[in-house]
Amino acid sequence: MKIYYTTALLSLVSAAHADVLPKGYLAHYAETPPVIDGKITDCSWDLAPWTDDFRDIEGEGKPIPEFRTHAKMLWDETYFYIAAELEEPHIWATLKEHDSVIFYDNDFEVFIDPDGDTHEYLEFEMNALNTGWDLKLGKPYREGGPAMNSWEIPGLKTAVQIQGTLNDPSDTDTGWTLEIAIPWQAMAPEANNQIPPAEGAQWRVNFSRVEWEILIEDGKYKKVSNKREDNWVWSP
Repeated sequence: MKIYYTTALLSLVSAAHADVLPKGYLAHYAETPPVIDGKITDCSWDLAPWTDDFRDIEGEGKPIPEFRTHAKMLWDETYFYIAAELEEPHIWATLKEHDSVIFYDNDFEVFIDPDGDTHEYLEFEMNALNTGWDLKLGKPYREGGPAMNSWEIPGLKTAVQIQGTLNDPSDTDTGWTLEIAIPWQAMAPEANNQIPPAEGAQWRVNFSRVEWEILIEDGKYKKVSNKREDNWVWSP
């Protein structure tokens, strides 16, 4: 269903399984661009509601995630803006090299399918060290689609703020916040839509948070052996 708006809004629709109604979000136009510093304190963000809290990737039949995650979105002629808040009592990260497999750490992930066909979609992952991995998939993994790590996002801006101490098991942290600004022009080759988007355009978007269960041994964080990561998402 196409929806038209009378104010400066971009309709963003998350990816989801075909048998689950996708979550929707109205991203407001940012008259004043937010400063990308990870703080989510700019007045522009006051216009943006939080998404629903993230749930397990497999849906409502799974337990509610232990820690809260939610996100916000804004846009203007130049950038698609994303902010997220991740509750986390023990913030850690190890990967410092760009285009590392970031989900080997706890991370936040963005998935964007500009034309909504579930193919030729874009992905960006980042950890609490503000290390990023940008990649593109011509088709989903389930269809044998390999990740194209050579794809980059020219002009990308990202930032992280830690509410606590990074890689310090001796205390209890509150969490971390992040901001991302993705230039529309970086996504133009994959988009059949107008770039920058016209008011009322619909883009297919989703977010994920990877969380590993950890132990504290000898004053250091250590992943629990033989334990898969949790994936918490906006839309299952």
